[in-house]
Amino acid sequence: MNFTIFGDPVEHSLSPVIMGAALRHVGMEGSYGRRRVDEAGMRAGAGEIRDGRLDGANVTMPHKRLAAELCDRLTPQAERCGVANTLWLRDGMLHGHTTDPDGVAFAWEDARLPDGAPALVLGAGGAAAAALLALEGRELWVSARRPQAAAALTEGPAAGTRTVPWGRPVPGAVTVNATPLGLEGESLPEAVLEEAVGLFEMNYGHGPTPAMLRMRAAGRPVATGEMMLVGQAVAGFRIWTGKTVPARVMLQALAEAGR
Repeated sequence: MNFTIFGDPVEHSLSPVIMGAALRHVGMEGSYGRRRVDEAGMRAGAGEIRDGRLDGANVTMPHKRLAAELCDRLTPQAERCGVANTLWLRDGMLHGHTTDPDGVAFAWEDARLPDGAPALVLGAGGAAAAALLALEGRELWVSARRPQAAAALTEGPAAGTRTVPWGRPVPGAVTVNATPLGLEGESLPEAVLEEAVGLFEMNYGHGPTPAMLRMRAAGRPVATGEMMLVGQAVAGFRIWTGKTVPARVMLQALAEAGR
């Protein structure tokens, strides 16, 4: 079986590490690669699934919304937030699902972030939409540098979500960073971190972000993108193969890779 992940950037992706471990664990022959693509490349990649050259693919930013648009069928979860990060072919149709909520739930529990705390989601893209869906049922706020985009999310997957201007804190909330900020060493707004009771970094790069370092130094819990990736991968692998791989198998692969 042949799988890959599409995105831009994608060179840092740890998906080949943990999916390769999953394939070995269940004794399946196959490969899992990574491919940096633009919009045209994403469209071509969807075609490769349709014609059988790929058995499935994951999709990361900035192509999750496009991936959903390219599908013939979306799961209810993917349809609600308008993004897809897991693609596969069934009965001649391209299917799409988002495992982001599975990843959020796994990483949230792993980091022991406060169960009842409000959440302030930073960003207005597909990752933010998926985070709001994953966290529905609690008090939710969204903040983005594009206020109109943030406002649009309040009519999306989590009804009752409220907006707050970029840089303004929500005291007592867990800050959920659904933006690329931090991957290149950028900092999140100081006031937002100062008033937060925890941090969820949905993305990951080559090491801790400034926000992660600051929150850990303050003794506050931090959920990482790597842990989110594991939760996503367990769910995605089950969709593709029908087999469940224990999270510990993927965590061990990350440890062996120095993560």
